[in-house]
Amino acid sequence: MKNLILIILMAFIPLNCLSQTKPKANKEEHEIKPAKNEDGEWDITVIDTQYDYFLNAIAKPMSQYSESYLKSKNAILVNEWNAYYASGRYRNIIESSIDYDSNENYGLKFEYKLYQVFAYVNWKYGLKMNGLTGSDAVRY
Repeated sequence: MKNLILIILMAFIPLNCLSQTKPKANKEEHEIKPAKNEDGEWDITVIDTQYDYFLNAIAKPMSQYSESYLKSKNAILVNEWNAYYASGRYRNIIESSIDYDSNENYGLKFEYKLYQVFAYVNWKYGLKMNGLTGSDAVRY
């Protein structure tokens, strides 16, 4: 599998797909913490050449979602992601936990892009995320 790297702008904390045998140095180094970009907006950048293709050709457009729907789904998906991280499952895909506060107003764009990260990981790596529903989840 190719590496999947997430970077929250301004935080520059990567999520690397590393070998399962690499020991974790400490929790602080392996946590993605959202931060605001230069425009004061929350943003997320996925450094994977197929992610942009996924967003443009496969993912449902942002207009198909409400911010409240995405916020509730992201809260579930982040908990699921972090549970996988804490248990050590899927270490070849999940190398970092995600620091996400469902009480924070991240905005529609951030919520959409975060949600699509989960859909993308499901699409590309086949990682089943129970929080994904309907056409956002790959069916096997």
